[in-house]
This record gives sequence, structure tokens and C-alpha cells, in this order.
Amino acid sequence: MGQDPSGIKEELHRKLRDARAVVVAKLAGLDEYDRRRPVTPTGTNLLGLVKHLAGVEHSYLGESVGRPPPQPLPWVADGSIWDGADMWATAEESSEELVERYRQACAHSDRTIEALDLDTPASVPHWPADRRDTTLGVLLIRVVVETAQHAGHADIVRETIDGVGAPDHDDVADQATWSAYVARIEAAAAHFRPGR
Repeated sequence: MGQDPSGIKEELHRKLRDARAVVVAKLAGLDEYDRRRPVTPTGTNLLGLVKHLAGVEHSYLGESVGRPPPQPLPWVADGSIWDGADMWATAEESSEELVERYRQACAHSDRTIEALDLDTPASVPHWPADRRDTTLGVLLIRVVVETAQHAGHADIVRETIDGVGAPDHDDVADQATWSAYVARIEAAAAHFRPGR
């Protein structure tokens, strides 16, 4: 196994921790309904993103590198993940439970990342057989990308719910400036409104 003299693993790990924090932070200050309710036509919701990412961590940075987490996820164990059960919270699942499952999955992944080299062999059982074999490094990149993508989704979902934008939202401009900015964008787009 090789070393990582350039610090790539550490940088990927740092980016992953940053994106994880954004996803969880988007739940702060919301009631249970707003954490769970779908805000897109395909059902995207904040707590579902957290639940989904717990499974991503378990699968790619645990099971796929031969380090299954001590606690299996119920929606994986019963197979309901394949029916989309990882993308929304049931009435029986509390926010606290799902966030804690995510934190545990992340902690397990952190131990895996620290213990293994990027070129450690991995195998993803649900991938096609011809590309199932891979490495921890490839899977770490995948998890960083997927978590960052869902952090962006969480930003948009949260802004849709109550107007709370990205972490630097208030540093960039005040509400009056944001309103004027959005009005300029709408005015430019209006030139292309159908039937105009």
C-alpha cells in the first residue's frame, strides 16, 4: 500500500467533513414538519438527505472496504432502500435518531479513512460486475462529491422553506440588497417569458 505524501487524503477528508457539517446544520431551527416535508416535485427533503447520506457513508466507506459498521441501517437490512426508503423519514423515525445514525456512520467512515491508504482495494456489491472493483480513494472522492452535491441541495431546500441561505448569505448582502438583486434577475428573465 502506498503513502500519501501530498496530503490528498487529508484534504479530501477535510472537504468531506465540511460538507457533512453543512447538511446537518440545515436542520437547525426548523420544526419536525419542515425538516421532513418534500419541497421539490421529486420529494427532496432535508431529513431525507441526512438519512440517504448515512447509507452512502455505510456503503462506500464501510462495507465496500471490508469494514461494515457495527450497526446496520434498518432500511438497508430490510431492503426498503431499493424502494427509496433512504430518501425520507417515516413518522416513526425521529430527527434525533436519523442525525445520530448519520453521525455514527461518519465516525465509522472517519476511522476507515484514517486507517487505510487511498489505494486500498474496495468492491461495491451493488455496482455492475465489470466495474465493481475499485479503491478507497475512488470511493472517498465519490462520497465527497455526493455529500457536497446534497449539501447544495440542502442549501436550496432550506432557502425554499424559510429563506435562510448559504452560510455566507448575510455576509454578502442584507435583505434589501438581495431583494434588489433578485428583482434584476427576474427583470432580465422576463424578456423571455412565453407569450410576452
